[in-house]
Amino acid sequence: MSAQTYIKSGKQEFDELPPRVQRYLSKDTMDMVIDGEPIRGYRSPDTPAVWLRDHSDMMRGFRYFESDLTSAVNHFADTQARNGRVFDYFTVQPEKIPCERENWCKYVRVPVEADVEYRFVNAAFLAWQSTGDDQWIKPLLPNLEIALEYAFSHRWRWDPDKQLVKRPYTIDSWDFAYSAGSHDWLQFQIDDHTFWGIMHGDNSGYYQACSRLATIYRHLEMDSQASRWSNFAEGLKSRMNQVCWNGSFYTHFVKGTPVQIEGVDEKSQLSFSNPMNINRGVASIEQARSILSEYRNRLVNTEAFAEWFSIDPPFPDGIFGDDKIVGGAYCNGGIMPLVGGELARAYLQNGFEAEGLETLRKYHQLISKKDETFLWYFPDGTESSVDTSTSPDATPTDGWGSSSMLYGLIEGLAGVQDQAKHFQSVKLAPRWAAAEVTEAEVSVAYQSSGKQLQYQYEESPERLSLKVKSESAQLNGEILIPTDRTTKSVLMDGNRIEFTETQIGESRYACFQAKFKGGSEFEIQLD
Repeated sequence: MSAQTYIKSGKQEFDELPPRVQRYLSKDTMDMVIDGEPIRGYRSPDTPAVWLRDHSDMMRGFRYFESDLTSAVNHFADTQARNGRVFDYFTVQPEKIPCERENWCKYVRVPVEADVEYRFVNAAFLAWQSTGDDQWIKPLLPNLEIALEYAFSHRWRWDPDKQLVKRPYTIDSWDFAYSAGSHDWLQFQIDDHTFWGIMHGDNSGYYQACSRLATIYRHLEMDSQASRWSNFAEGLKSRMNQVCWNGSFYTHFVKGTPVQIEGVDEKSQLSFSNPMNINRGVASIEQARSILSEYRNRLVNTEAFAEWFSIDPPFPDGIFGDDKIVGGAYCNGGIMPLVGGELARAYLQNGFEAEGLETLRKYHQLISKKDETFLWYFPDGTESSVDTSTSPDATPTDGWGSSSMLYGLIEGLAGVQDQAKHFQSVKLAPRWAAAEVTEAEVSVAYQSSGKQLQYQYEESPERLSLKVKSESAQLNGEILIPTDRTTKSVLMDGNRIEFTETQIGESRYACFQAKFKGGSEFEIQLD
């Protein structure tokens, strides 16, 4: 089997996305040599630097096409502070042309950011998952641990009373804080005027990072370390849900420092980490469906072309210190594909298949106009530009949002979720029945290792058939069955196996477990 990632469903909106994202990503690479070592990273569309947040999220897309997944992670580890702190980004290119001309090596940590360390762990995990290189990850484990310990102990990062990660009052996980006018531009620093609180997305990110570190330790048979991080993750999840859940969705910012911002109903603000919380695993199915219902309702009641809000409703114009940060722009209510991809995956796996499919189709229509994709759009569909952004770049090959959409397609619709490394433990949950696709061929591959999983899907009135190929796999099957049908039996290579049928919303799934090497054929017989 050649190591390729593709989808063949007969539907352009799905089949064209993997090669398009690959083309966008090919324009977003940054190759550097620092200390004599070659480094390859992926840049955001708004800055010529390797930001860890963008790079780690984009790994969910470029790991299918890129052979070098470790050099950038290594560099963030090599430059880590003794206390565990990690840099936000590095670059060797001038950023503020023409006023900046120096091509020196520059390293930046934005003080208000509380999420960098979990993104470091996630980047290392995704590199390990794709390369499968145990010998590479082992010496990095102390770096990952001290990064998390920094987040859970430093006075700028940890709330000892709530036992949660804290941050200054930013828009979700963005990198500048509200200063109530005490600073004359975007406030990146922490000072005596800082307004503190809990932002839900930080804590869901650390939950996921701790869980992923536990997965690595479990694979390496280091059970005590695995239990330690798994238990910590569960405690963080429980406390986050107690503090941040408002009954319908996660409150944008739970204030520690009293502050009132006039002109916006902060209690109604829905910020972009909500669908990410679902995908990271902190929300129950009931919570997930409540969040997604909120997004669906807001789409009906908004004039925006999509519900991929950075935050809704936005803050008053300019209150964060820059006149360009107006309602509907950038992180203050801009429409972001990076949010749309998260929503697509969350919709599809929580019984909102129609909404998930519509999200993928809407993105296909958006990028098909000029074969361009931007970090954000105004609610009326106008693209971001240099003039409307706070940075000097606004490239039309956004890898952050396009990778997120590919994530939604592969893990949500095609339903391939690697739960360890090299597809050795896989959740396979194809949802082609909702897309009116009766035949599909899917291949998901890691370019760095050549490992892949392939399947062929066929639907007939009597059965669903899945022919799965992989070197070795523990398979957790969750197969969406057609509306108004039930599961009569499940066969593996012609032999009956145990199954259960579960329901999420109105959607029914045939669920089973199986272990195979090389390949097997599964048949879900329908009533």
